[in-house]
Amino acid sequence: MRDLLRHELKLVVHPTNWIFLALSAMLLIPNYPYYVVFFYGCLGFLFTFTDARENQDLLFLSLLPLGKRDLVKSRFLLVILFQLVQVLAAVPFALLRQSFAIPGNAAGMDAGIALFGLALPMLGIFNRIFLGSFFRQPMKVGTAFLKGCVGLTVCMALAETAVFTVPFFRDCLDTPDPEHLGAKLVVLAIGAALYAALNAWAYRNCVKTFEKVDL
Repeated sequence: MRDLLRHELKLVVHPTNWIFLALSAMLLIPNYPYYVVFFYGCLGFLFTFTDARENQDLLFLSLLPLGKRDLVKSRFLLVILFQLVQVLAAVPFALLRQSFAIPGNAAGMDAGIALFGLALPMLGIFNRIFLGSFFRQPMKVGTAFLKGCVGLTVCMALAETAVFTVPFFRDCLDTPDPEHLGAKLVVLAIGAALYAALNAWAYRNCVKTFEKVDL
């Protein structure tokens, strides 16, 4: 698996995936929907998966003495790796944003612990939809990405709307850290657990589906 992951990082990853990691700095933009940072991270997968399709990467790997389960696992690890690096890269900018003596984010959730706790399950939902659709029809990358984007956009819209309509979001989560630290850490822990569970569910589903695909 180490060799497969090395293959993914050296030969499959499109340069935009690396570039979009730098967009974590968008957390410093005043009054901006910060979940968009994580959308850009997902956008990089469109270029990566499209490039791999044009190079017939899955077909090439299928000719090697590898099981389809290994191909699914390596692509999953690639996606999860970049998503987690994106989250980690965003943390210093969130801390810097919190240090500014300026009002909170008027466009929605401020850059803080709760933002990451809510963003993680959103990424998990994107993976479940996008990867689930991709491994069902590997040639239709654009369709799979569009479906994933719809799910991600709906989650982002609901989360940002909740900041203005749900008292728990408005008065507890959308506050400067470390206010209401306990509640925010619980949200972060639940978000991380949901991210792991959604990816595990997606992986099992994709393995079962991809076994039936004729490359």
